[in-house]
Amino acid sequence: MGTFWLVASILLPIVGGLCSMTLHHTNTRRWFASVLLVIELFIVAILVPQYTGQLVLLKLTGGIRFVLQVDGLGRFFSPLICMIWFAVAVFAYEYMNHEGHKERFIGFYLMTLGTLMGICFSGNLVTLYMFYEAMTLMSVPLVLHIGTPKAFHAAYRYLGFSVAGAGLGLLGQFVLQNYCTTDLFTPGGVLDKAAVAEHRTLLFVVFVVMAIGFGCKAGMFPLHGWLPVAHPVAPAPASAVLSGLITKMGIVALLRVVYYLYGWEFLMDSWAQKSILVLSLLTIILGSSLAMREDTLKKRLAYSTISQVSYVIFGLMLFHPIALAGALLQVLFHAIAKNTLFMATGSIIYKTHLTQVSQMRGVGKSCGITMWCFTISSLSLIGIPATGGFVSKWYLTQGALHGIEKTWAWVGVGVLMLSALLTAGYLLPIVVDAFFPGKNFDVSALKKQEDTWLMWITLCLLTAMTVIWGVMPTLLNHWVYPIIQSLF
Repeated sequence: MGTFWLVASILLPIVGGLCSMTLHHTNTRRWFASVLLVIELFIVAILVPQYTGQLVLLKLTGGIRFVLQVDGLGRFFSPLICMIWFAVAVFAYEYMNHEGHKERFIGFYLMTLGTLMGICFSGNLVTLYMFYEAMTLMSVPLVLHIGTPKAFHAAYRYLGFSVAGAGLGLLGQFVLQNYCTTDLFTPGGVLDKAAVAEHRTLLFVVFVVMAIGFGCKAGMFPLHGWLPVAHPVAPAPASAVLSGLITKMGIVALLRVVYYLYGWEFLMDSWAQKSILVLSLLTIILGSSLAMREDTLKKRLAYSTISQVSYVIFGLMLFHPIALAGALLQVLFHAIAKNTLFMATGSIIYKTHLTQVSQMRGVGKSCGITMWCFTISSLSLIGIPATGGFVSKWYLTQGALHGIEKTWAWVGVGVLMLSALLTAGYLLPIVVDAFFPGKNFDVSALKKQEDTWLMWITLCLLTAMTVIWGVMPTLLNHWVYPIIQSLF
């Protein structure tokens, strides 16, 4: 029965997405999608974790297999994705009223979820690559939804970067199959020590290539260019999941390569490890600096994602249990905060048609609930205590100080501190202008334009999660600790 639920977790959203496109009555489509997403969350949170074996879907010549398996990493990512995916869907029911083609959006939105579940439960690199590419293809229509020339350009750019990055990741499969004891993802790695003894340099080169390739989806330099182009043209719900969740699939792939194929002990203190650490730190500063200069609000948030997701890459490349815990918590809290920020931004655009940072004066007076959610999520990204972002960044800092040589540790901590200041610099002025527009601002001219309940309740629930888990992070131990224990 466990194999049935494992396959169902992938097929249910895909088949459901296809079916939803045939439903033209808005309320029917809403209820159908909502029920499907609730069932999907129940399957991945309750039923799938009870299955512990491997399921071989298909065998090809040359020993190539498509395999599904359930482990701690899949149990961590899949409920998180489904939970936020449902929240964003509820928000989209109202928001997409002014975008058009709602049935098409919901259809591809659901099908994309199925591919993400496939990535979470992939048992080897071939299977992961298959679902990784499927995710890109299913999410492209979300980017080009409005159908303008600018949207098509953004979609082509997203598609080109993603396919190129995944191709670099697949390149490793052709090399690694000669040096691995099994094709299955295994905690601690699967490299044959005797076979790799004389080819360490080659394997380090292959690792760097794979890390850059999968880092594309995570927005890591130098393949980060799709993010600031795709986000401004995509509808706010699409921008939310692209930034908050789809970027994390690059993190899943990188985690699999580092901890389940190579093994962190093989990479420890190598030039390959240091190269990716340098790229992650460079991306953190680059993203924050570019966000400071950007006036388009959604584009500023896109550059913020480039910076914040590289916190995760930095943490997982430190090869220390505390740092890895920080990286996993950063995945969680960034996903929640960035989805909230993009939905709040979409809500403001929906109600006021304002898109620029310089136009945000007084918005807090007309969209109070929305801006309070925006504010708390911004504080989480900065790393202010009593928010989830503080917890993850604290663990990352402690992991850096304990995990690598002191010079690298202080450089890493310095970059994290500088990025926090830059994050405050590009987010807090938006909040200040929204709530304190100045003496000369005509507040009486503003029209109070709060969201409909479907929109604001979603924002409030995600914001509450940021605070509750930020104050009581031990509630997440049962998600994070099994992964840490299996790898260290």
